[in-house]
Amino acid sequence: MINLVWLVPLFPFIGFLINGFGRNFLSKNVVGFIGSLMILLSFGCSLGIFVELNGADVKSFTVSLFNWIQVGYLMVPFSFLLDPLSSLMLLVVTGIGFLIHVYSIGYMQADAGFAKFFSYLNLFIFFMLLLVLGANYVVLFIGWEGVGLCSYLLIGFWFTNPAYASAAKKAFVMNRIGDLGFLIAIFLLFVTFGSVEFAKIFPLAAQMNPGNATLALITILLFVGATGKSAQIPLFTWLPDAMAGPTPVSALIHSATMVTAGIYMIARSNVLFTLSPWTMGVVAIVGLATAIVAATIALTQTDIKKVLAYSTVSQLGYMFLGLGVGAYAGAFFHVMTHAFFKALLFLGAGSVIHAMSNEQDLRNMGGLRNKLPITFLTMLIGTLAISGLPPFAGFFSKDEILAYVYANSPVLWGIGVVGAIFTAFYMFRMLFLTFYGNFRGTSAQEHHLHESPPSMTIPLMLLAILSIFGGFIGLPEVFGGHHWLAHFLAPVFELSAAKTPTFELDHRTEYILMVVSVGGVVLALLFAYVKYIKRAHIPLADDQKRELLTNIMYKKYYVDEIYALIITRPLDALSNFFYGTIDKLGIDGIVNNVGKVVVEASRGFRLLQTGNVGFYIFMMILGIVALLIYGMVVTN
Repeated sequence: MINLVWLVPLFPFIGFLINGFGRNFLSKNVVGFIGSLMILLSFGCSLGIFVELNGADVKSFTVSLFNWIQVGYLMVPFSFLLDPLSSLMLLVVTGIGFLIHVYSIGYMQADAGFAKFFSYLNLFIFFMLLLVLGANYVVLFIGWEGVGLCSYLLIGFWFTNPAYASAAKKAFVMNRIGDLGFLIAIFLLFVTFGSVEFAKIFPLAAQMNPGNATLALITILLFVGATGKSAQIPLFTWLPDAMAGPTPVSALIHSATMVTAGIYMIARSNVLFTLSPWTMGVVAIVGLATAIVAATIALTQTDIKKVLAYSTVSQLGYMFLGLGVGAYAGAFFHVMTHAFFKALLFLGAGSVIHAMSNEQDLRNMGGLRNKLPITFLTMLIGTLAISGLPPFAGFFSKDEILAYVYANSPVLWGIGVVGAIFTAFYMFRMLFLTFYGNFRGTSAQEHHLHESPPSMTIPLMLLAILSIFGGFIGLPEVFGGHHWLAHFLAPVFELSAAKTPTFELDHRTEYILMVVSVGGVVLALLFAYVKYIKRAHIPLADDQKRELLTNIMYKKYYVDEIYALIITRPLDALSNFFYGTIDKLGIDGIVNNVGKVVVEASRGFRLLQTGNVGFYIFMMILGIVALLIYGMVVTN
């Protein structure tokens, strides 16, 4: 199967072509079947590759398809890298992607752009698979840019709504900011190492001394690229606005694909970052700051998808925190578990929105657990998983990251635990406001309430199972496990492991850290229960006055307004100045005035064309006399 790896991205691309060109005559059933089948075929190939790789003695294979770019001593083959990291990402992308495609059949059934939507989804998966499989930074960058393009198409899918179109544009522009840093880093990598291939760069980098200035510059530029794609401070504001797209798009972007690209890229480049301690510190601090800022914003949001969006930003912050302290396997572990429970939560939110006739405001929900029993139970499982309660998936991955953080800095660990407590509170707040208490919507909405069709609920149930048991692939030794995931990924991080001291905590310390973390989560759960069930507290309406700190968090720390004040408005003013002065008066003025001169001159010369033969003879004589006079003057 390894030599047939090219089939993995080919199947989604074929689905994109079929549904794209056949969108006007293929039925919705055929479109949904083809779109989902192509991802299922990719998943089947990915599963075969994983099994073969797991049983092989060699854990890394490069499959070169053809020589792509050859200019001077720059050679860029179009090649794929198969190793434990890419094989697991293939399973996550295609597995979660398939469930989201199946879910979309029911969710988008009434949409006029059904076929176009599925073609975009297939193209999105195609580019994400290129990103994951690329054996060099250039192929990775193609996939990187491709998912950025598809996110623009999918976020702005309902482009007739100006707000949705603006959200798509915002995501596209902010990602380009980060992508510029990534592109410059690729240039520097080629200049420094003479190649863009992972297999050539990483062994050469491993021979360099820690703290090398060139490596520090390269890694900080790579991190700039990651902050854009994975929505870290200061480039995080596009991700909550990405909720403008259909809910399956939110699930796909937030769980297994686009936002994890930055984490994957840093994990792939791990040895470069390990040798750049200063950059690692920046990654950890930015990640932790993002986790806390996004969590505090989520505490006050009233849109169910916005709560989940800021939750994603916060969880991504924890992944970067893990990367920053060298917990590469732990960070990737959290990527996987997060893919399970975040896809579940977003698709569950979509089921609620579907039942509520497109209502997304938590203040207008309530009492839905009896009307939507499957959605409620699965979202409860997802909430328990993301909150980090044992034995659900999020507990193992989150606590592994926090344990690494504690070994590096107890202060950062304490802040990280506070963020985990916030996570539990705002997630149970969302759950209680949605499913408990009295129904607060309209009578028409209440009459419409119903459980979603099987095409939507079956993916929810499968994701719920993964959210329960997915964490056991990283069962730590303290619970009698051997952390299969860390051992499987060890060859990917071998060069980094040789440069860093072995991480060890005694079991007693690990138990204490877990008890503190879980205890804080349980207290947050109980506080949310008392506030939103016992006291039946409902968040204030938009026109009601809030406390100062609550209002600042509700307004998302006014980050968008600050960006508009210091960046958007000055650029708009500068653009208007150039348009009015340089463009209209300058460039257009020159072009228009040249035309006017020609027109006016032609009017004058036209007067000489009278059609009178006598006048023409007279003018000839004048010309001859003028020439004679000129000749006499010149001669003398």
